[in-house]
Amino acid sequence: MTIHREGYQSIGIGALIFGVLNVASFTFLSASLPWLTIIIFVITLGLLLFLISFFRIPNRTLTINDQQLICPADGKVVVIEEVIDEEYFKDKRIQVSIFMSPANVHVNRNPMSGEVVYNQYHKGKYLVAWHPKSSTENERWSVAVKNNYGTILYKQIAGALAKRICNYTTVGQQVKQCDEYGFIKFGSRVDILLPVGTKVNVSMNQVVKGGVTVLASWQ
Repeated sequence: MTIHREGYQSIGIGALIFGVLNVASFTFLSASLPWLTIIIFVITLGLLLFLISFFRIPNRTLTINDQQLICPADGKVVVIEEVIDEEYFKDKRIQVSIFMSPANVHVNRNPMSGEVVYNQYHKGKYLVAWHPKSSTENERWSVAVKNNYGTILYKQIAGALAKRICNYTTVGQQVKQCDEYGFIKFGSRVDILLPVGTKVNVSMNQVVKGGVTVLASWQ
């Protein structure tokens, strides 16, 4: 396991707060209020371990297959439905949405290899990530990638806690399947818009792993 580069600053600040609070509590409270010293230690240690867990990148064997689309994020499948995409395609698409809780790995990976043909950041609200309107009203970052099989659009969507979306792609860039393309801090969602007729390999409420679980297959 490694730590994501987006996490070094947050973990560093967390470690500093952990150290300062515990040095102060052991210095001034341990003699008179030892129980409070222990509570402060346990709570601050728990928060520090949470930060380390949140920014972790676990070692795993990635799934590479040009005829398949791979899940871009860890989490749970909360939507599989046909929608009208008003942002890019302007037609019907199959939407698959993956909800990422704060306990999930938050690295986002490319579902397929290809050329980035669209990249757009949208300011917006911070509705809870499972809200039906979060796909169109929340802060989000949309990326469309095209290859010989077709074009898909995937959106990083901020949730009630997520206040920062990181995206590392640009239009014209050639991306590789399962390579990292972004990161969302503290609870979020990723939507994937597939061509109608694409075979979806996941089911509702299924727990999936980014870069590992097969999301769909080209027909």
